[in-house]
Amino acid sequence: MPPYIDLHLHSSCSDGSYPPEAVVALAEKAGLTAIALADHDNVDGIDRMTSAAAKLGLECVMGVELSVVWGDLHDVHLLGYGFDHKDPALVNELALARDYRENRNEKIVERVNQCLAGEGKTPLCFEAIRVSADGTVGRPHIGLALVKVGHVKDMEEAFQRYLVPCNVEKRLFPIRDAIELIQQAGGVSILAHPPYITRDRAKFSNMLDALADYGLDGIEAYNSGAGPTETGWYLTEARRRGLLVTGGSDFHGHEDDASRIGFAACQQRIPYSCFTELKECLARRGGGTG
Repeated sequence: MPPYIDLHLHSSCSDGSYPPEAVVALAEKAGLTAIALADHDNVDGIDRMTSAAAKLGLECVMGVELSVVWGDLHDVHLLGYGFDHKDPALVNELALARDYRENRNEKIVERVNQCLAGEGKTPLCFEAIRVSADGTVGRPHIGLALVKVGHVKDMEEAFQRYLVPCNVEKRLFPIRDAIELIQQAGGVSILAHPPYITRDRAKFSNMLDALADYGLDGIEAYNSGAGPTETGWYLTEARRRGLLVTGGSDFHGHEDDASRIGFAACQQRIPYSCFTELKECLARRGGGTG
């Protein structure tokens, strides 16, 4: 079987349900050759991932997924790969993001509890959610708590009834600053899952031109929202600008079947050639992989 990869995996260190070691084990079971843990706005699981991957003979690369903003497009996601995860500037920015995320999710629980009180239902305990999260609390952890106590039947209902109406705005990096932050730490910057930004091709093309001028290194052409035709278009747009292409499943594990690991949308496999190009770019920049 040809070698395949998945460069967009989440763990319980952000809003995934499995600890880093379990994510690595699932990737190895899926027959993958190379992986990246790309948790939201934190790198807490990277050392654990690197250690687990080494034991199982998997190649890996440092990863993070930053919440960014560009113009009127809010909550765009930017992936960083191969950076020094102990770079002082990066560590400082991620600490600020983590503190804001913690406060944000505590406020979300407060709002959810106000709704539950109005319905005569038992409130959630934020400290219990924090413990069960084994890391930074995310909205999926709150959703799981709602399911566990029986207030909703599944995660979809949790988001529709409580988490979306009770949401608190995220702290977003200006995308130009985020690109610079990643690159100054020796990494490369990749625009995550483009279909979730906009499906307007003209708008996306203009955005990509601007971000390439900012120094963006590539796009996640193989992703959880693009079928084969869209993937082909993203590949063309990237190559036309000399950008890297990467790919990943965006696996979180809450209601995701573990068989999703290693696949983009429509059961597309992510070729090892993406990892080869990423490694070559990192070598030129002085970053690296595990």
